[in-house]
Amino acid sequence: MRNVLILGSTGSIGTQALDVVAANPGSFRVVGIAAGGSDPAAVVKQARVLGLGPGQVSVSRKAAAAQVSDALGGSVLRDPVDLVRAQPADTVLNALVGSLGLASTLAVLETGATLALANKESLVAGGRLVTQRAAEGQIVPVDSEHSAIAQCLRSGARGEVARLVLTASGGPFRGRRREDLWDVTPEQAAAHPTWSMGQMNTLNSATLVNKGLELIEAVLLFDVAPSLIDVTVHPQSIVHSMVTFSDGATIAQASPPSMALPIAHALAWPHRVSGAQPALDFSQCFDWHFEPLDDKAFPAVTLARAAAETGGLAPAVYNAANEEAAAAFIANGLAFPRIVDAVFEVLAKVGTSAHPESFEQVVAVEDEARSEARRLVRKWGR
Repeated sequence: MRNVLILGSTGSIGTQALDVVAANPGSFRVVGIAAGGSDPAAVVKQARVLGLGPGQVSVSRKAAAAQVSDALGGSVLRDPVDLVRAQPADTVLNALVGSLGLASTLAVLETGATLALANKESLVAGGRLVTQRAAEGQIVPVDSEHSAIAQCLRSGARGEVARLVLTASGGPFRGRRREDLWDVTPEQAAAHPTWSMGQMNTLNSATLVNKGLELIEAVLLFDVAPSLIDVTVHPQSIVHSMVTFSDGATIAQASPPSMALPIAHALAWPHRVSGAQPALDFSQCFDWHFEPLDDKAFPAVTLARAAAETGGLAPAVYNAANEEAAAAFIANGLAFPRIVDAVFEVLAKVGTSAHPESFEQVVAVEDEARSEARRLVRKWGR
């Protein structure tokens, strides 16, 4: 039985993780949950179903925390970091949104618990600050692509790995040219063709920034040079990623597009959870298609590769600039192509190869990047 903390319990990954736990009561027990507080009623329901007391619940927003506290009959925590430090767990799933999850990621590593990482932004922003604090094998990826790579890597020795191959669905605008994207609306960008995700992840998939973040994450997780990571567009989202070995063999991990399997695998790592999701039915006829990424229409991956090659705090700048520009687009204050334009401009002005020495240093460079991104939003805004 593994005791599990779930940070981001009301989001897409968090709710699916709770489904995995509910389906496997003999394997996992939730000992705490944390949420931002956009849906306090959902937090209360989760706490009651799980039998959690107020000291095992964290809600960041003040008003929502008050509502949840009243409902549970005691004061809940306000900071997920306090929950991580107060509630012992074997595994902590960090499914918080954005680089705000960095403090929680660092706190989990300090406890020695296994970190099931869905909050890729915290690794991208923290870089070596995160990897140098992690024990070997302490960080287990939840993203379907990195889960796939981790599974494929078990097919050979580290010295036999030639290249990693990340697959991308291409998002809702695959096949369009840059000039066709200026009138894209937030509603159109939220219509992902194969995955059901939260708003920011879905938008990042549409711009291909999500794939850029995943490339940077792969560099840090697997200690592979950016030049040895390829990205291919696979619209069916069945092959989740691949590893090519030195003898020419390519090992792929394939399954229907669902987060149930990578979540379950991360919670049980290195073991598998029987029946985590239905398998592919090879008695049926289907086609898998792969095509090159259109870097002209969607330059986010090329930009991320450059940030990864620069290293240091450049990936943190990439992520922070995108978060600001993406928020402006969602608020109808910026044209779709300008999201990645802003990331490019901010990286050119703020990007630095200096490695972060502290959490505060990461926050400071993020603040600088966000400020510059907001200036560009005012300049380019609709």
